[in-house]
Amino acid sequence: MTATASTFGVEEEFHILDAATGRLAPGSATLLTDSDGAEKEFQRSMVETATAVCTDLDELRAELVASRKALVAAADRAGLCVVAAGTVPDSGVATAPVYPDDRYRRIRDRYQKLAVEQQVCATQVQVGVEHPDLAVRIIPRVRGWLPTLLALSASSPYFQHADTGYASYRNIVASRWPTAGPPPVFPDHAAYQRSVRRLIDTGVIDDAGMIYFDARVSARYPTLELRICDSTPRLDDVVLLAGLGRALVATAAAEEEAGAPPADVPDELLRAATWTAARDGLRDRLVDPVAGESVKAADLVGRLVAHVRPALEATGDREMVEAGVADLLHRGTSAESQRRSLVSGGGEAGVTAALAALTRQG
Repeated sequence: MTATASTFGVEEEFHILDAATGRLAPGSATLLTDSDGAEKEFQRSMVETATAVCTDLDELRAELVASRKALVAAADRAGLCVVAAGTVPDSGVATAPVYPDDRYRRIRDRYQKLAVEQQVCATQVQVGVEHPDLAVRIIPRVRGWLPTLLALSASSPYFQHADTGYASYRNIVASRWPTAGPPPVFPDHAAYQRSVRRLIDTGVIDDAGMIYFDARVSARYPTLELRICDSTPRLDDVVLLAGLGRALVATAAAEEEAGAPPADVPDELLRAATWTAARDGLRDRLVDPVAGESVKAADLVGRLVAHVRPALEATGDREMVEAGVADLLHRGTSAESQRRSLVSGGGEAGVTAALAALTRQG
């Protein structure tokens, strides 16, 4: 494998809940003070962690275990708990002001209800790409596979104390922002930057950090960010998504080096595939925007694994990733598990308690 996509890392976002009630709690300031590595997020009921730059899945897992352990311990000391999931039942209900940061206040004032309801959490996979022009050329080669990653990560069926009917309602909430959704295709990084600059100059966004495409070139690091996945409670699933994400970028880089043309993925079909993945997760048929057809969810996941298999073999990740995929397909997504928790008699408290327990096990 080339130097491109040899390194990667993960950013995890967490909900902060009152341990006694299971309701969102504005506890980020406490956790930021008491937990090494925790970082602020838009809402005071959210916090983020980020791994160091890693080179293999075992190293990444160790980083994730350590950061989750520290965050959970800090929450315990404060009478709080943390949950890795796209949403919790209390999401979308205004409970506190945004984190006291001038940039966050400006976003709240401009976007109003969108900002108030932005109580959703994501898992973001950062894959090393040494040059931004290459990162831009990789985007057309990966974007058709991003809905499959969303389906695997789906963990947000509840919003505003209701079952939304979606497996990833976080994706639906996030898609309302003007710079969210499937990434556009640009010829080079200069064109990408001009587009971002126009969005800033027209007042649509304040800065490059407000580019929320499902994949974007990082404004801070030499990475391509895969941003489509829900935050998910099982650490095994986070590692799986990171392994698939890195392999997807490595596969795209190899195609680019070989001069192979990228797949023609129409924007409207990609949006349809993303919406279908958000609605159904792994429960039903999904849209394969690369092939342009409807297929069983498990078959589409199999196509993704086959597409990236040479890259998985190059890093020694094939066995771990294929075992992780088989396990996830067998037990279903977090969204399915949450619905089982609700109907088993535990109610919303049972849902959040199960999510908190799974997050803690990491």
